[in-house]
Amino acid sequence: MESKPTIEDVAKLADVSIATVSRVINNQGGVKRTTEEKVFKAIYDLGYIRSAVARSMKRKETNTIGIIVPDIKNPFFPHVVAGIEQKAREKGYYTILSSTNESPKVEEEIVQIFIERGVDGVILTTANENGEHIKLLQEQGIPVVAVDRAIKRFEIDTVLVDNINGSYQAVQHLIMQGHQKIAIICGPQDTTPGLERFLGYKKALAEFNFSIDHRYVIQGDFMETSGYRAAQELFSLEDRPTAIFSSNNLMTIGCVKALMDLDWKLGEEVSFIGFDDVDIATFVRPKLSVVSRPMTAIGEIAFQLLHERIEFKGDLPKRQYLLSPELKIRESSFLNKISL
Repeated sequence: MESKPTIEDVAKLADVSIATVSRVINNQGGVKRTTEEKVFKAIYDLGYIRSAVARSMKRKETNTIGIIVPDIKNPFFPHVVAGIEQKAREKGYYTILSSTNESPKVEEEIVQIFIERGVDGVILTTANENGEHIKLLQEQGIPVVAVDRAIKRFEIDTVLVDNINGSYQAVQHLIMQGHQKIAIICGPQDTTPGLERFLGYKKALAEFNFSIDHRYVIQGDFMETSGYRAAQELFSLEDRPTAIFSSNNLMTIGCVKALMDLDWKLGEEVSFIGFDDVDIATFVRPKLSVVSRPMTAIGEIAFQLLHERIEFKGDLPKRQYLLSPELKIRESSFLNKISL
């Protein structure tokens, strides 16, 4: 049995973006006549029929909100989603959760599906902080709240954590423990957390008049494998760092696995602090020092902001919450007596 054609099939056949197809079928304008004709021809050739849900809802409330995360395997997001769902249930809302695997294209497709499903609002951690697809939601009157990563081009509510101060506290602690050779495993610099956590690292070094040793700055991608590779690269240095700061939880997991495989004694030969308090932090020995975020509270606040947008129906000023992280010192960040 052949599957029904999708909006993605129409976009591919017409050689345009999904956003363009959406504008054409929703009669939103801003598309050249020749492009419209290509889209309509693709629709006809494929026999594409728009979602009956989208046609019938016409922005009627469905008591459903969409949640988009970049990586559901990241332990941070299930806690955030739990906070969203708890508050959503209290208000009689259901949630639809999708993960993009850090793909802006997949995120755009999910946004279109949410529009066709008639969701009342969307909470997302975007894979593309300049995403044009956010405009599609606004054009449909669907409120959006951004979590963890700011969306710079649009005036939308945002819930963030003070990443700069969190990483600053971590690196400052390592310096106060006598460490001078402090490595960082960075996240992508085109994301809010990736950039801000690196800025916090630089701020702490500058405060103590330490220059950045670029051998100790390793670029990761917020994935476990990059944390593993980063630890290998640091281990291979002739002048190894005495301390490592990992910028997110999955890279922390990868880094700790590599330290164990390399027999690089955590808490003895190398001090360590990771960003985010994950299960592995208290399971491994020594227990990991971490920068902990109020994960469930982030989700609760995000839903509250979204619900106010849905209920109010009018103009509200842009709101941004900046929550404070907590540095939890455990056993992995030791006193470096050699440097003192």
